[in-house]
Amino acid sequence: MISLKINGQTRELDIPPDMPVLWVLRDVVGLTGTKYGCGIAQCGACTVHLDGQAVRSCVLPAGGVGDAHITTIEGVGASAIGQRVQKAWLDREVVQCGYCQSGQIMQAAALLQQTPRPTDPEIDAAMAGNICRCGTYVRIRAAIYDAAGA
Repeated sequence: MISLKINGQTRELDIPPDMPVLWVLRDVVGLTGTKYGCGIAQCGACTVHLDGQAVRSCVLPAGGVGDAHITTIEGVGASAIGQRVQKAWLDREVVQCGYCQSGQIMQAAALLQQTPRPTDPEIDAAMAGNICRCGTYVRIRAAIYDAAGA
């Protein structure tokens, strides 16, 4: 049994310790907002927060989480920053196909948690690992600025 704290709730799960958190979230817990993209931590679709830090859940073994708190796209709206980012995404109509957007939102929320008023280079550095096949990068940047109150 592995105990994981997910979106503020502790869950006792009968899973192997090497099972990636992505599959725990999607297949065991039923939180399907976090997406599978590449499986090698290169695209960012599977981004979640681990104690507020953006991490790629496709390569993070459940047994390595320990006492850290996992926040998913389903839980990020519980924070003021998460709410602002989600609102900005809707206001700027960022989403096209939508597949990468949960990871994009999670990465943006982590950025704003650490850097409340990011510059273009800071946004570029933070968001570089999150791929959007539809190319909504201009709207993503604008939404981040909106969420920052800039």
